[in-house]
Amino acid sequence: MFNKGAFAFGRRISARHWLLGSSSLLGLALASLDVAPAAAQSAASTGQNAEQLQQIEVVTSPGRRNRQPGTGGGQGTAPSAAPGNESGSGPATPLNSNAVAGSASRLGLTAHETPATVEVIDQQTMREQGYRTTAETVNGAIGVLSLDAGGAPAGFQMRGFSFGEVNVLYNGISTGPQSITSRTMDTANLSQVEFLKGPSSLMTGLNAIGGSVNYVTRQPHTGPIRSELDLSVDSLGTLRSHYGSGGSTLVKGLDYRFDITGSRLKGYIDDISRDLTGVSTQLNYRVNDAFKVFAAVEYKRDKGTMYWGTPLVPVSFAGGNAVSGVVSGTALSAIDGSSLGAVTIDRRTLKTNYNTLDNSSGSEDLWLRTGFEWSPYNNLTVKNQTYYYQARRHWLDSETYAFNTTTNSTIDRDRFFVGHDQRLIGNNTDLILDSYIFGMDNRFAAQLQASSNKMTFTQEGNPNTFPADTVDVVNPDRGLYGEFQPNVREKRLNTLAASFEDRLKVTPWLSLIGGLRFEHINLDSSGSNFDGTPVVAFNKTWDPVSYRAAFTIEPTKNLMFYGMTATAFDPAAAGIFSISPGNSLELTSSRIYEAGIKQLFWDNRAEWTVSAYDISRRNVYVRLSSTVFSLAGEVKTQGVEIGGAVRPVDGLKLWGNAAFTEARYANFDLLGFTGNTPSNVAPMIVNAGASYRWNNWRWPVEIGGSVRHVGRRFVFEDDATAMEPYTTADVYAFVDIPGREFGQPLIKDTRVAFRVRNITDKIYAGFSDPGYQSQVYLGAPRTFELATSFKW
Repeated sequence: MFNKGAFAFGRRISARHWLLGSSSLLGLALASLDVAPAAAQSAASTGQNAEQLQQIEVVTSPGRRNRQPGTGGGQGTAPSAAPGNESGSGPATPLNSNAVAGSASRLGLTAHETPATVEVIDQQTMREQGYRTTAETVNGAIGVLSLDAGGAPAGFQMRGFSFGEVNVLYNGISTGPQSITSRTMDTANLSQVEFLKGPSSLMTGLNAIGGSVNYVTRQPHTGPIRSELDLSVDSLGTLRSHYGSGGSTLVKGLDYRFDITGSRLKGYIDDISRDLTGVSTQLNYRVNDAFKVFAAVEYKRDKGTMYWGTPLVPVSFAGGNAVSGVVSGTALSAIDGSSLGAVTIDRRTLKTNYNTLDNSSGSEDLWLRTGFEWSPYNNLTVKNQTYYYQARRHWLDSETYAFNTTTNSTIDRDRFFVGHDQRLIGNNTDLILDSYIFGMDNRFAAQLQASSNKMTFTQEGNPNTFPADTVDVVNPDRGLYGEFQPNVREKRLNTLAASFEDRLKVTPWLSLIGGLRFEHINLDSSGSNFDGTPVVAFNKTWDPVSYRAAFTIEPTKNLMFYGMTATAFDPAAAGIFSISPGNSLELTSSRIYEAGIKQLFWDNRAEWTVSAYDISRRNVYVRLSSTVFSLAGEVKTQGVEIGGAVRPVDGLKLWGNAAFTEARYANFDLLGFTGNTPSNVAPMIVNAGASYRWNNWRWPVEIGGSVRHVGRRFVFEDDATAMEPYTTADVYAFVDIPGREFGQPLIKDTRVAFRVRNITDKIYAGFSDPGYQSQVYLGAPRTFELATSFKW
């Protein structure tokens, strides 16, 4: 049994603690060198042809706001980028499984080799499919739902778990629960987006129950400078721009990458828009073949107004304006609990904004990262990164909209504001060691991580503002917010973690892969209420241990069978920053059993995957309202996921995937929820697409399209209100015009693209927030987009 006292490094993180740990890790590696090279030499002398995992350059790097203050830590690796292929793994395979997903394993394994369900959406796919924001990038992923919800932009539903139950990382670093820290974000400066499905605390610590999503920024490459300019406009009025450049400088060994984005996203609801600004740059300096240093700076800003959903109204009220096929069932008012009876969406409210006229939401983020990568021997790599993250966020809104059954013609509203002032500082040391154990190839990876995450919350505290007022359903007098009366909460989360992974090649076709993570988490909490009364200050420490154990079998080249089990943990009642002495202070425990097959064949032109899984999460609390939780006991989810893609002839691409999920509450008899399905979980999600490119034309042309079907989901845990199934389709066409046509041979090509989203103009409910159970988020209507890009 693990001795918790042996891992109790102390209540506060200090430089001395980290330096001692880093020295021990480096010393362990150097002590191993007298064995590893000798073993390698012995293998060579006997003619043994050991498999060599591909050499990669690794840059270590990085959610839904609750009414209560509501982190985790993680560390990932990003592959070195090469011109024309930012995943750094050669030409992409049909499912991009040759890309290295650093957030899925620190062993440098490709998605194909990793014993888990891993998907990588690269920059080329984002461009071709028109994924403008991080929320849109899941449109082609297997079994994932996402939407930019008002309080939790870019929240995900994955394998039966939503919002803060899916860990969101930035270059492998977690800034805190998705439900608090994530923002609407442009994809132009991203190299790839990585999806790791299922419990995975081994890699990312807290919150990785449904899995994790990792955003990897574009990296410098060695070679000629390449630049690009992207511009687009759509029929809603959205304007998007991006300039990027990267390559080698005149200083030998110094490479750079620079990206700047500026966009105005116009919403499909009245008076909804968001301005996005981003500047990111990174310098890599290779001192020699064995040693590289890097420094990166990134600034992001978003501001505007948010959409919080469209209220459900009684069918009797909507009458002939009821929109069929969007929602069904009955609902309760989120404000007074009264029954609304059978509900629908009123056609007159499809674009209505119920927020106050002075509503606003915004964020400013700053990232500073620096570190080195050192390979003193061919079989040893040490990486170190220090990072600093600062964010200021705010929400000022009327968020809850509930039909008033007394007036039978108005919507009750609340008032709520939140402000965040966050400071995160951390350091990670990684080690990868190749060696031989009794003649068998072995790769070992380890990481020491230390971070301190401080969050100051200000939030509405006056209980007399719920509800604040009532407005007309069809023509609301939106009014102004009113007086602020803030509570203040101070939270500091200190984390120390040590994780270890190992892959042993027992035979050329059988590998054993496993890992352990030991974590020491300490939370300090204090604060005061709007009336000056202090709140109960407390301190809590957790020492969780998580693991992953797996095997892979490759009977023939590129046909991979795998099986695995893994665990995860997170706070039982709320996000780590939200818990208080009134909540359960324990952690949930989650485990997964998964088996799957992955195959790449037909000269790398065809690929398919299938996986089946069983997840159990115990000691769970379920959200009953935006501020109230209750013990649910257990969530069980099982499912099957299938994906495939093929390039049968030059120019033609076909792809598709399907996910079948069954998620249920177990042992939750308090309100009769046993057997119910958690909100937003679809029993079936299907995606398919095709494209054809005439590459031999003077001006190459490509046309394509995709279709997406999402099954029936529930708005809230009582399963009384359903969001009906929907099917949408997108089509696009683009032409690539060589620069010679403009007399500019330095321009590689100019692309002009036209895209139609939701071509049938389907009205559908895309997502719900169970904290606001009398409203749903509608999906975007049909829009037309014209875009152009230049590369030189």
